Amino acid sequence: MATAAQPETQDAIALLKADHRKVEDLFASFESARGADRKQKLVQQICTELTVHTMIEEEIFYPACKGAVEQDLVDEAYVEHDGAKVLIAELLGGAPDEEFYDAKVKVLQEQIEHHVEEEEKRVEGMFSQARKAGLDMNALGEQMAARKSELMARFEAEGLPPPETRSFSGHELVEGEPVDEAEGGRADSARGDDAAPRP
Repeated sequence: MATAAQPETQDAIALLKADHRKVEDLFASFESARGADRKQKLVQQICTELTVHTMIEEEIFYPACKGAVEQDLVDEAYVEHDGAKVLIAELLGGAPDEEFYDAKVKVLQEQIEHHVEEEEKRVEGMFSQARKAGLDMNALGEQMAARKSELMARFEAEGLPPPETRSFSGHELVEGEPVDEAEGGRADSARGDDAAPRP
């Protein structure tokens, strides 16, 4: 029996799968949420859970998988995380009344669903390969649970840090004109209006 001082040990894959289910539930709650305050609170929870989850995977689980799991799977997982981090940064810097806010949440959900599927596939998924390779899931789970606890406490006290990408090389992005104006320019061009700028 676990005590407050000694939490019950959960193996690494069970811990990660529990995180997946929790985030799925939060996304489902967002889909039915009404009101800006409720949406923003759910997005904050989603972003916190995903930030902590990606950190424990990248700091502990993925390095343990090196040489035990197909390297392509691990590389793709890092890139999928970085794609999610871009949307997390957008959502944390935005507000529910902004254009594209709900769309960003939906795309983040879809990215995470794909990522989860890749990790949890029965035979060729990352978790299956890691277990077959004989990784010590109890030791990893203990290490990950401790780090997760530490990160949750820190982020609750200090807020989330800016996302740190591992596979994106930091190319400069240029923000284009708002969609309505861009669409208007293309519509004018399609009508043959030479005064409208071409994209």
